[in-house]
Amino acid sequence: MDICIVGTGYVGLVSAACFAEMGNRVHCVDVNPAVVKSLNQGEVHIYEPGLEELVRRNRDQGRLFFTTELKEALENSLFVFICVGTPPSEDGRADLGFVRQVARDVGRDMQDYKIVVDKSTVPVGTADMVREIIRAELEKRGLDLEFDVVSNPEFLKEGDAVSDFMKPDRVIVGTDNIRTAELLKVLYSPFARSREKLMVMDPRSAEMTKYAANCMLAVKISFINEIANICEKVGADVGEVRRGIGSDHRIGYHFIYPGVGFGGSCFPKDVSALINTAGEHGYQPRLLQAVEDVNRDQKRLLARKIEDYFSPQGGLRDKVLALWGLAFKANTDDVRQAPSLEIIEYLTQKGMRVRAFDPQAGKSAARVLQDNPRVEVVHDQYAVLQGAYALAVVTEWNQFRNPDFRRIKNDLQAPVIFDGRNLYSASLMGDLGFTYFCMGRSPVLNSKSSMPEPSGREKLVVEQ
Repeated sequence: MDICIVGTGYVGLVSAACFAEMGNRVHCVDVNPAVVKSLNQGEVHIYEPGLEELVRRNRDQGRLFFTTELKEALENSLFVFICVGTPPSEDGRADLGFVRQVARDVGRDMQDYKIVVDKSTVPVGTADMVREIIRAELEKRGLDLEFDVVSNPEFLKEGDAVSDFMKPDRVIVGTDNIRTAELLKVLYSPFARSREKLMVMDPRSAEMTKYAANCMLAVKISFINEIANICEKVGADVGEVRRGIGSDHRIGYHFIYPGVGFGGSCFPKDVSALINTAGEHGYQPRLLQAVEDVNRDQKRLLARKIEDYFSPQGGLRDKVLALWGLAFKANTDDVRQAPSLEIIEYLTQKGMRVRAFDPQAGKSAARVLQDNPRVEVVHDQYAVLQGAYALAVVTEWNQFRNPDFRRIKNDLQAPVIFDGRNLYSASLMGDLGFTYFCMGRSPVLNSKSSMPEPSGREKLVVEQ
């Protein structure tokens, strides 16, 4: 089949590469000429494991094309996937400006029957809106062309998106047209060979399914973080609690890892958007509001632990913190609404200096943090340690799980670790002589870890 995909971000590019991998001819459209040029050269502008190889192979074999011209991409395509961003507006609503623009452009340029597929995460009722926009543009042209609008939300995890697309748990198709549903079934059949995965429902239910899924996962994250915070107060170990509740198949172990809160381009935006959608329809979603509140506080909890620790040692001013992990999660370079940024902002406003490292997100984080003179992003995991007063681990990259603890201890001014992801064993940290703070467990305190106020010479080095 010939497919047109509008937007080459995470969702668009992954969808395009995976559809092409199954033998389809896929025409990708992006308004950014620089992005199109780099993709035509086989250079992928986002980090996603396995994606670059997939893009290059299908481009080289003549199944994947990139252009800035929508009209060209529409010409032979039956399916038109809308995969543009829906960023949050100031009031928390999803901004549908890009979706509306694509709908207008499709209505202006289409010449025959098309199936327009909303794959962007959009509020309930967006399929109806897209249908009306396209119809209005066709009326301006004096044409009465047949077309369908379908909701087909994505369920891709950043860091594992290619695998999620190739081996989906389900494929949701929102349409009231039986013929259109059958055509989508044919398109997705290579991804559902072991069992039937296509679920057909009305468009509004499909749109709601996407929000409900992400909000449910966000609920689990905020729930376990709330439990972790209570564990610290009562002297329980959240790791043991997680083990106990996760063994119940009704709960399971997925998404109940305590940490520094959720970030990224999906969960924060989608929780906020559903809160607003509910409010617009006269309903106050108290649970979702609590999830958002807990997550906002959780993002700064590690920073407050750091502040409390250094408070009796002269406070944070001019002390250097080594920080591992800037991406909102491992295996991505995405720093959108990342907890690391909240932690850095809080600490640097109090006068602390932060030296940070991330295996993939260093460049994107450096762009976001470029106006903060108290932050330095470096490209060596252990270089951040030199002379720092403590190490904070914020993202759960594999290379942070079993580091050289002897080197960490030697390079830091004092052996102090703040572990925002509970990567390390508290007993091991104690045996190695570290003062160790984590999430939902009692800290390990080492009396030799406290540092006196920096001398004049140390202050001068820090300032330089």
